[in-house]
Amino acid sequence: MSEPPSLLDFLPLAQRERLRAVGLDVSFPAGARLFDEGGEADRFWLLRRGEVALDICVPGGRPEALIETLGAGQLLGWSWICPPHRWHLSARAVTAVEAMEFPATDVLALCAADPELGYALMRRFTGVVAERLQATRIRLLDLYAPHGSGSP
Repeated sequence: MSEPPSLLDFLPLAQRERLRAVGLDVSFPAGARLFDEGGEADRFWLLRRGEVALDICVPGGRPEALIETLGAGQLLGWSWICPPHRWHLSARAVTAVEAMEFPATDVLALCAADPELGYALMRRFTGVVAERLQATRIRLLDLYAPHGSGSP
């Protein structure tokens, strides 16, 4: 079975191969927690198969609020980029997941050695951050905005 298209396919082949050389094939069973909000963010994943739910702690002892569900070809984890390197959300495998895991220290070393690669990755991850922040904003409005307060 071929790998789904990914958000790393934009890289030239040589850069993509250097990045994949530091990646590890990993799998998670359905229900596994990949990371928890506030924990150390020291890696990211390229999802190959399965679904991962991103959620956030809700004040007042309420259960986690689902923010977004990610699937094959998507990047999971951006908090490794900026200090203090703590997860901003939590992630749980909804189904069995297969992914390529990238240790942040190895990726940052590649970026330092190849600024063109670093720039390309930061541009891609900036887009991911923007998408996740928008999804979080919309979900929090769903949870907390008074009904009928939004635009039609």
